[in-house]
Amino acid sequence: MSKPVDPTDLARRPLHNLITDSQRDDASKPTVNRRRFIHGLGASAAALSLAACGGDDNPLWQGGPDSGDVTFTHGIASGDPLQERVMLWTRVVPASRQASVKVMWRVATDANMSTIVNQGEATTSAANDHTLKVDVDKLSPNTVYYYQFESAGVKSRIGRTKTLPTGDVSKVKLAVFSCANYPAGYFHAYADAAKRQDIDVYVHLGDYIYEYGRTVLVTTDIGLSEETAYASANAKALGREVEPATEITTISNYRRRYNQYRSDPNLQDLHANAPMISVWDDHEFCNDAYRDGGENHQPDKEGSWEDRKLAAMTAYHEWLPTRNSVINNITRSFDFGNLLSLHMMDTRIIGRDQPLDYGNYVAADGSFKGLAFFGDLIKKDRGLLGINQQNWLATQLQKSTATWQVLGQQILMGKMWIPSPLLLNFNDPNSGVPVPTYFEIVAKQQAAPESLTDTEKYILEQPAIPYNLDAWDGYSAARDNLLSLAKTNNANLVVLAGDTHNAWANDLQDSKGDAVGVEFATSSVSSPGFEEYLSDIPPAQFAAALPGLVQGGTLKYANTNERGYMLITLTPSECQSEWVFVSDILKPTYSAQVGKTLRVKVGENKITEVGI
Repeated sequence: MSKPVDPTDLARRPLHNLITDSQRDDASKPTVNRRRFIHGLGASAAALSLAACGGDDNPLWQGGPDSGDVTFTHGIASGDPLQERVMLWTRVVPASRQASVKVMWRVATDANMSTIVNQGEATTSAANDHTLKVDVDKLSPNTVYYYQFESAGVKSRIGRTKTLPTGDVSKVKLAVFSCANYPAGYFHAYADAAKRQDIDVYVHLGDYIYEYGRTVLVTTDIGLSEETAYASANAKALGREVEPATEITTISNYRRRYNQYRSDPNLQDLHANAPMISVWDDHEFCNDAYRDGGENHQPDKEGSWEDRKLAAMTAYHEWLPTRNSVINNITRSFDFGNLLSLHMMDTRIIGRDQPLDYGNYVAADGSFKGLAFFGDLIKKDRGLLGINQQNWLATQLQKSTATWQVLGQQILMGKMWIPSPLLLNFNDPNSGVPVPTYFEIVAKQQAAPESLTDTEKYILEQPAIPYNLDAWDGYSAARDNLLSLAKTNNANLVVLAGDTHNAWANDLQDSKGDAVGVEFATSSVSSPGFEEYLSDIPPAQFAAALPGLVQGGTLKYANTNERGYMLITLTPSECQSEWVFVSDILKPTYSAQVGKTLRVKVGENKITEVGI
């Protein structure tokens, strides 16, 4: 339905007037687009103070009833497991807010905490928001352990964790999450995964929190208007309005937001059940963040980007069970014996250049500056990983002897080019062609091509362009370099992705069309998918049509309206992905089911149905 892009052809075609008068009424309906929001005009740009006490001005300080001198109101967690060690986490809230708190930690081989294998004492204080992380060593590989904290006679709940295996490994199971938006609805995906006892490690691909406030200013025909913030329409009714009420930009406010998220019982249950390996994405900082700024950061109103970035990184490492020696470095690898090497990457902050914006390539007459756009798109110096991270990944791929090389990273890597009239309409309802209209034209072409009007023929002739310039599609040279690394090292490459709020499965091909690997992308925990922006088309119909709309035939699966998580099961012969979806994030009860199962066999680098 779409032909390869001819930049010269695209440059001379006006793309702003592809809708006939009879179609204009439906096309002009307003749609939700988070990129139209004007973020943070009322946000404070208070001076950053990393040593400031996070609780002094925090109405969530207690977080629950006080059962003594201290409380463990935010549960416990473990993360970054290795073969002989694991990180343990908790937050100890002192009733008197004293400067420091002593905490005992214990690790046992049984759930009753009777067989202690390691223990010790640590101290936390207001300097790190009374969070506590302990790197526990002297453990055995591939072993389930239980742990607990105690302070001033008060004990935390008991957590369960597991170390990584060594040698020959027959199976590893990962649960993969992304995009948990507190005001959007309940974290049922976390609750469902927490019930499972067969998961070795949780992998969180970012957007663990969101930075938005309760309201935003939007541009209208009559000026600026305050409206409910992104994904917050039901927040008040659900009792899930964000704290603080404004967009977060300072260390104290990032801490308050983590405080609220980590008070969620479903998230606490998840962390108590298995270790987590995580990376950040943009919303731990701000929307569409990159190395030198973000779409949702205004320096004149919100202060220095470097200060905000440092505040966000500090709070992230305080509240997540990461093992970090350098605060701005989130890249690290985890080896599961000879079966799997999991490489956690940063496609967001370390090396990313500012994303391209289609709005910068539209001429005054509405035509698209195709030559300029594609010239910028393919520039070899447009960075996404940065040279240090790219060299690190090359070394990891070269030295690993594991069967599977899995990349835990944030953004969609598959080539997702769709007909330009659709993309233009996504960005501006008064441009391009709305999805239902485009589908009608395609159906007409298939049933009675001789009846197509000149305008309809013109619409079908339009080339495909990348749907998401914030993804790897906006950094084609960086993607080519990474896929070349995988191909050179003969890797069985599996890429995990999040960020889009929709579920995807892609075959990954290099610039020559050679199969290099596959991509499994998880839906969101609660953030809305395409169903919010394309409410006038049945989601099942849209998802079913997408593989035919995407250029190249590499998209193998899409689900654009259900929330959930992925189960990734790896064996010496195959890697299987199950997309688990929950029924309703706006109700306190839910059901869950596997919506799709796909796999890649070792050595094939292409997605197949299970049973084929």
